[in-house]
Amino acid sequence: MSIPAPIPAFGLGTFRLKGQTVIDSVRNALDVGYRAIDTAQIYGNEAEIGQAIAESGVPRPQLFLTTKIWVDKLAADALIPSLKESLQKLRTEQVDLTLIHWPSPGRAVPLRETLEALAEAQNQGLTAQFGVSNFTIALLQQAIELAGKGAIATNQVEISPYLQNRKLVNYARMQGVHLTSYMTLAYGKVLQEPALAEIAQRHGATPAQVVLAWALAQGFSVIPSSTKRENLASNLEAKELKLTSEDVAAIAALERNERLANPENLAPAWD
Repeated sequence: MSIPAPIPAFGLGTFRLKGQTVIDSVRNALDVGYRAIDTAQIYGNEAEIGQAIAESGVPRPQLFLTTKIWVDKLAADALIPSLKESLQKLRTEQVDLTLIHWPSPGRAVPLRETLEALAEAQNQGLTAQFGVSNFTIALLQQAIELAGKGAIATNQVEISPYLQNRKLVNYARMQGVHLTSYMTLAYGKVLQEPALAEIAQRHGATPAQVVLAWALAQGFSVIPSSTKRENLASNLEAKELKLTSEDVAAIAALERNERLANPENLAPAWD
């Protein structure tokens, strides 16, 4: 089996984007230089993303595609058929990364069963890598024990200046598990933060670029979304921004354990 590509540091998130909106967002993102796209079965936009990619003319091997298995498809008999359906919609024979979107509510489906199905999907060439999303330390530890060291490609979790998730971050680092930050901009809330505006001004940057650069500097992948071409292009420039240790300390001080993604009946007992 060929060595899977490393998870790109910068990708396009597509949560809440539907129909023509997501087609335009993906098209513009690819046009300005994005090469990683993150979606999920529950987003209801895989077919539109597949269409946008097909129409973009960007060769499939240049792209890194991630999708996520919804909680009603985590059982052994449902996971692979649902992933094949996702592949059909995305118009590709393989995704680069498949994630468990949320831990099985009430542990209805044993984690072992889901991870074995993902390993089988990988063996069948349906996904190059697999990982988890919204996993706590305890769940991540269990996943590593079940799947084997190095098998979990990433844990995609909410991390922003207002929710820095330090315990989980430290544990993942100790285990060598890569982290992908979602809602890095806290739905835009952090963009109004005076401390970030100050840092941005010093660097001749935008607050969004500052926050994304902060996350990238910690080794996280980021997947911000935008429907505006100029914002997509501007966000991408965060890769070039180098923050000072004073900047990083100022952002560290913004922690307030403010979690935005906490759906009832889905969210685990957070760390």
